[in-house]
Amino acid sequence: MDQKLKIGITCYPSLGGSGVVATELGKLLAEQGHQVHFIANSIPFRLGTFQKNIFYHEVEVNDYYVFRYPPYDLSLATKMAQVAKSQQLDLLHVHYAVPHAVCAFLAKQMVGDGLKVVTTLHGTDITVLAQDETLKDLIRLAINESDAVTAVSKDLIRETVDLLDIQRPIDLTYNFIDKRIYYPRDAASLRRDFAAPEEKILMHISNFRPVKRTQDVVEVFRQVQEQVPSKLLFVGEGPDLPKIQSKINELGLSDKVHFLGKQDDIAQVISMADVLMLPSEKESFGLVALEAMACGVPTVGSQAGGIPELVLHGKTGFLSSIGDTQSMAENTIRLLTDDRLAAEFRDACLQRAHHDFCNDAIRHEYEQIYYRVLGREVPNLNPVCG
Repeated sequence: MDQKLKIGITCYPSLGGSGVVATELGKLLAEQGHQVHFIANSIPFRLGTFQKNIFYHEVEVNDYYVFRYPPYDLSLATKMAQVAKSQQLDLLHVHYAVPHAVCAFLAKQMVGDGLKVVTTLHGTDITVLAQDETLKDLIRLAINESDAVTAVSKDLIRETVDLLDIQRPIDLTYNFIDKRIYYPRDAASLRRDFAAPEEKILMHISNFRPVKRTQDVVEVFRQVQEQVPSKLLFVGEGPDLPKIQSKINELGLSDKVHFLGKQDDIAQVISMADVLMLPSEKESFGLVALEAMACGVPTVGSQAGGIPELVLHGKTGFLSSIGDTQSMAENTIRLLTDDRLAAEFRDACLQRAHHDFCNDAIRHEYEQIYYRVLGREVPNLNPVCG
């Protein structure tokens, strides 16, 4: 019997950790021979060029004049049902409870119970949206009506259960990196464009939302560069960018900070850094820290959310209380001034990232969940990591 599956995947196609993970997972599944159908309003930015077994179905919103707001959710649910029927999908794997899991629930009502729904919680759907009393019941419905639910950290599972009083089991499936893409690159020539040979490079990568505490990044850097010749690189864009630039100007650090904007080849960019800064207030997992770890770059950050499950304090990075910029600066200086310690952290980062969070292992965990909800025997697969 053919054990290959037909899987529909819906995610936010723009920049963001959940979209990255969903897209990379789809590509890995396609490599294994599964048929993967992305259903979204635009092509996921990490999808890239044509690949065998991958298909894209665009959601077009009805602009009927009586609608005050375009009904994207209803259009998505309808498209999910159409694709499920026409392509005979086995299941829908949706990333984020709202609106994607709700839309998948509606699609299943249209198609029938033969269509299974797997929902992955990534963080904001719980840490932000579920805090809204007007959305709590909707998110609870989406979770309880899914055939399987996964979350990217133990901390996110705990928060979901506590906040929404969820009784059903939630599978822990950590985020992952593709070890064929994320490894230490030779970034010497690129590094010379931003820093002198004797200077160190600190880096922060995010969407510059308040929850990322980018002001703390600047404050840590202010303290570090007073003792260690260094430069700070910001990668990404977002609402707090003007505030960051204003603070840098006030501190007279403009000549020591560079803004690189959004970047696609993150592995190449991260490989320039000596330390990644992640002082977030909330972080369900911290995918960028894993990407840095896979390139041999330790993280200095906060003890927020799922970060401690990823970054091992004193081994692959240093973690401090949220907002404790003095401790973060001291830890950063330790890494930048102790070559032996930095080498130990680098080796530990590479080992942990490529073994504990490797693409083959996490992909296999998702496959096991798929076969379980479909009531099928799991093929004998032995993922190799290391």
